[in-house]
Amino acid sequence: MSDTVIQVENLGKKYIIGHQQQERYTALRDVMANGANSLGQRLLNPWGKQIANPAYEEFWALKDVSFEVKQGDRVGIIGRNGAGKSTLLKILSRITEPTTGRIRIKGRVASLLEVGTGFHPELTGRENIFLNGAILGMSKAEIKRKFDEIVAFAEVEKFLDTPVKRYSSGMYVRLAFAVAAHLEPEILVVDEVLAVGDAQFQQKCLGKMQEVGKEGRTVLFVSHNMAAMEALCVSGIFLEGGQIKKIGSAQEVAVHYQKNIKMNTSVRNRENVVGFSEKHQIKVINLKAYFTPNKLKDALDLKIEFDVVSSKHYTNIGVGLILSTLGGVRVTMMAPAFTNYIIETLERATKCIFECRNIQKYLGGGDYTISIWLSKPKLEILLRIEDALILTIPARDIFGTGTYFESHIHGLVPLPLNYRNKKLTTELKY
Repeated sequence: MSDTVIQVENLGKKYIIGHQQQERYTALRDVMANGANSLGQRLLNPWGKQIANPAYEEFWALKDVSFEVKQGDRVGIIGRNGAGKSTLLKILSRITEPTTGRIRIKGRVASLLEVGTGFHPELTGRENIFLNGAILGMSKAEIKRKFDEIVAFAEVEKFLDTPVKRYSSGMYVRLAFAVAAHLEPEILVVDEVLAVGDAQFQQKCLGKMQEVGKEGRTVLFVSHNMAAMEALCVSGIFLEGGQIKKIGSAQEVAVHYQKNIKMNTSVRNRENVVGFSEKHQIKVINLKAYFTPNKLKDALDLKIEFDVVSSKHYTNIGVGLILSTLGGVRVTMMAPAFTNYIIETLERATKCIFECRNIQKYLGGGDYTISIWLSKPKLEILLRIEDALILTIPARDIFGTGTYFESHIHGLVPLPLNYRNKKLTTELKY
């Protein structure tokens, strides 16, 4: 189990991007001028030294990527769109060649990079199982031996003799995954294809990949579904801009990635504007969350404050507050429709204050996001701000057992918040 099956050293992949030149038409004089220009450049540059061409640009999809994968590891590869995940998997699957660096792979690789890769639309499901199995390296005898298992897993018995061009995208991916998963490769590479299947089939696929990993085979899994990645994978790799930003356990990498995404998408500027609505002429500024000591040992009280500013006169504005995990799971939702958190009269500026005593009694240690919304109850939303701020709650030994309570929350927690607001006398401009 400790053997290295994939070793990547200083891997890089470069593409040349062409930029369209603004040219209305080409006349004979332009052709002659370009020819004379090319001849002049050859005379001035006889050794063929490369001259930068503004019509073309070098783009490094991957740069200086190095890592190792041990036998039996289940590795999740995450990152934004364009981070280089699919390029990395295509190089590992020998679909494309790297520009720099080298890769050592020990064992047979089965790749599931796109829905229906290797399927012929005019052939039936039965025929495509044999065709796709052969493309992936299975012998005819091996396909026959596993045929019933593949069909049962894909749940397409009824349409087995129907051309796959009439299949839905979900049926396509079920059949494609079933063939790849039953190939019994030493290394299984899966790229975001499970997003097509329904929830039941996704669970089935995750179970199959966990089973593959327990058998001592290696899984490389790319997905934007953090819950699926954490459930399946033991370790993770976070790619950004073609480079590795974090390697560690699946949970550590997922938190690092989500924190990075939230921090980069949070709306902030020099005036500390958290969010605004031009339509309703209302904005939220000066959002902050901080802790104050509680009388209990090591306990903390939480206070969240923000200012609501408007050039219009409003009455009875509902104020909502949501706390979520970095994975997007809502743990506390105080919606205006269910609470009496209101601003009775908004004239220019009002400060809203939320307080919770002994916050660690209700929420475990970890990172959470704060979202805010303002509305006219049962009428319309005036302003909604998702993930306005990241809040880190320190863990605490609330049971006195020597074990610190970390966040493992997967549902709503009734958080006893005290709410108040006060009119601001300071002139705040909208």
